Amino acid sequence: MNEWLHDLFRDRPWWMNAVMVFCAWMAFVYMPWDIFWKPVSQDQEVWFGIIFTGWSAKLLAVPHWIVYSAAVYGFRRRRGWMGVAAPIYTAQVAFGMFLWPILQYGSLLGLVLGVIAAVPFAGLTVAFWNARDHFAHERQAHRDKYGDWAVVTGASSGIGLAFARALAGEGMSIVLTARREEKLREVADELEKQNGIATRVVVADLSTQAGVDAVAAAVEDLEIAILVNNAGFGYAGRFDKLEAERLREMVMLNCMAPMLLTHKLLPGMQARRRGAVIIVGSVSGRQPLPLHNVYSATKAFDLHLGEALFVEMRSEGVDVLVLEPGSTETEFQQAAGEITHAGESPDKVVAVALDALGQQPSVISGWLNWLRANVASRLVPGPMVVHVAKHVMEVQTPSEMR
Repeated sequence: MNEWLHDLFRDRPWWMNAVMVFCAWMAFVYMPWDIFWKPVSQDQEVWFGIIFTGWSAKLLAVPHWIVYSAAVYGFRRRRGWMGVAAPIYTAQVAFGMFLWPILQYGSLLGLVLGVIAAVPFAGLTVAFWNARDHFAHERQAHRDKYGDWAVVTGASSGIGLAFARALAGEGMSIVLTARREEKLREVADELEKQNGIATRVVVADLSTQAGVDAVAAAVEDLEIAILVNNAGFGYAGRFDKLEAERLREMVMLNCMAPMLLTHKLLPGMQARRRGAVIIVGSVSGRQPLPLHNVYSATKAFDLHLGEALFVEMRSEGVDVLVLEPGSTETEFQQAAGEITHAGESPDKVVAVALDALGQQPSVISGWLNWLRANVASRLVPGPMVVHVAKHVMEVQTPSEMR
């Protein structure tokens, strides 16, 4: 608990933490009660010093709820837009607190009370404006933070290739591993020429123990700063129509490989008290997914493993992150036997991960994916969620595999 509280409140001035706690109270306790339980006859809402009552107040409470919820997120993740949003909102409150007593009491008394009520919020507005650079910090380069070498599995294409390019762009040398040697050599040549970094190619099938051992042995002489567990594949179709051997390979590659490779490389990071592990999961791991049944189960394993390691390794100086993309424009769909459909670009997905690394245990790429993963599962009964998921997957799965 102490570690969580320290992580929650670190790197912010005390007064900003106090405002964040207040916003959390409003977003998660007061506003839900105000909107869903408080009688309409008792409802009051104030905007710009004007009091609204009844159904008008009920409706205008919704944007208040959105504002407080966004503020909690903005404070927690230090989003740049908070540098403008926070002083604008507190200035609006200061104006409302000044106008409200004047409208209520009029004359000199209202003016005096308005000034007294507005001063604290005006001061808060100035404080937020002066602290706006707090929300505009530049992320430390991963090479400076963690070290010189990164291992990227499944680096020949898709998200793995995007990780390799992004980290090489920051000056990190890359160990590239996958099964396609010719493709890996092409990637290695590209990264060396464009970024002036060193590379090492390790051809290995990580769905086997021998493949995992080969990668670990190939990097024994290197200080691995970041391990990107990206290698994996999906397999779409009804469970009884899927090949058992292919399912076994998927469990080995999606679950066993990242677990074993992390276990082998983690001690070096712990000894240096710096390093990072990224596990590429999937938003599919957030719920049972018919017609992608075993795949979603493997990604649930990755999610639970990574989020637990985030807490265990926090005090060891090692950051752990589970990246949860949705549909992405990679070879995944073809390899999984899906019908081609739209998705995010791998570069965008990787940018989300590298921005979140060291800040949180897991990150879902894309707001729509976040809504699908969180809102539905919390507001809709579980069986209904699974049936809806089946309908969605049917559109993406060939008829002979349904």
